Amino acid sequence: MRRLEGRTVLVTGSLRGIGRAIVERFAEEGAQVTAADLDTDGPEIEGLPEGVRYQRLDVTREADWADAMAALAPARLDVLVNNAGTSRAGSIANTTIEDWRFVMDANATSVFLGCRQAVAAMTGHGGAIVNIASARGLRPGSGQCAYSAAKAAVLNLTEGVALHCGETGLKIRCNAICPGVIDTPLMRRRAADAGGEAAIQAMAGLQLMGRLGSAREVADAAVFLASDEASFVTGAVLSVDGGFAIRDR
Repeated sequence: MRRLEGRTVLVTGSLRGIGRAIVERFAEEGAQVTAADLDTDGPEIEGLPEGVRYQRLDVTREADWADAMAALAPARLDVLVNNAGTSRAGSIANTTIEDWRFVMDANATSVFLGCRQAVAAMTGHGGAIVNIASARGLRPGSGQCAYSAAKAAVLNLTEGVALHCGETGLKIRCNAICPGVIDTPLMRRRAADAGGEAAIQAMAGLQLMGRLGSAREVADAAVFLASDEASFVTGAVLSVDGGFAIRDR
């Protein structure tokens, strides 16, 4: 039997990169997946796996979250994957307040809104929340001031949600994944702007394993945390980073 057979899942930031890989893996495991993102049309939506439905969702807007939850009816939400996020480079010296707010909203406020909606939706029957954070949430970079702080906030929020659910008797697990440098189209575009193949090799060298991670490897971790195989796991951080966070440089 497939590990997520019949479960209703919502994945944010789901059309490309890690989010797309999560949608595809969850569909393979039998989940009824709603893929949520900002797009209104395009080939990524048309090319979603058979049976996957699409929902437009601006994860920074509370009203959009309410609409997304209402669109799931009459199905109940079993799993939420908070994957949507973005970054803007900048140190403490040159990060603007506009950049700070943008990155915090996209990466941290969005997860707060999603977790709050999911806890309300899952209260009667239980479920699982998987938050996609980052290795930068564990090991900040000086040139990613806002992004590192936002992902650290996601990790703290994950523990807070897990504590609330456990202390109030809700059968809701909340865990986080911290990817390292993952080979996605967005990463490739940014590497091209920063020096091409040399930049890619430099990023691969940040991991102890000496290579980039794949989006599917992150998706496999998400399947585990969403499944009954992780039934005794909550408030945990699963690093899928090739050793990035522990490397002493």
